Amino acid sequence: MRASDVAYEQLRQEIIDWVLKPGTLLGEIETAERVGVSRTPIREALTRLAAEGLVTASGRTAIVAPLSRKHVIELFELREALETQAARLAARRRDPERFATLLAEFRRGPDPGQAVDPRRPYFLSSELDAAIDEAADSRYLRSALEDVRGQMARVRFYSRSNSERLHRATLEHMQIVEAIHSGDELFASQATAVHLRNSSANVLKSLPL
Repeated sequence: MRASDVAYEQLRQEIIDWVLKPGTLLGEIETAERVGVSRTPIREALTRLAAEGLVTASGRTAIVAPLSRKHVIELFELREALETQAARLAARRRDPERFATLLAEFRRGPDPGQAVDPRRPYFLSSELDAAIDEAADSRYLRSALEDVRGQMARVRFYSRSNSERLHRATLEHMQIVEAIHSGDELFASQATAVHLRNSSANVLKSLPL
């Protein structure tokens, strides 16, 4: 892996996990020394993070992008626009067998003895995202969603401990899978919108802004 990729992955995860909090200054020299690479890979990593909206940069000065209630609302509005369309396209173009398998996994549910992974708190959410991206088959939509998901992972950090929300989110995900599996574009879009609005309400209630 290239040094710039190593720096990007480390800084991105630290931002998502709030190790680097909003507003943290990311000086090239200090960050390079801490990560253990030269300044050029750090500069490249910060450019990629700025393109995702996780960092704001001006010249040689970069900071972890700030968060406010307005930022969070706007992110969810964008996410709803993108993900409802992705769900609609997935229902239109899906491989029924792929979603039948995913639906069966949702119905089995998580292992009750397995601890929640703090990096992947929502049951099968990554698998669902991947299945929808593949079924929607839209490279531009997928690229836009990948950028938003990085920012949303940071936003959700303080809502992960809500076990009731984790359970409800799983049920909402199941509805989305059922709609896509059956090829119902309208219901897939509506179920996605409901899920995102519930997620938005939960995040805004718990995020320490």
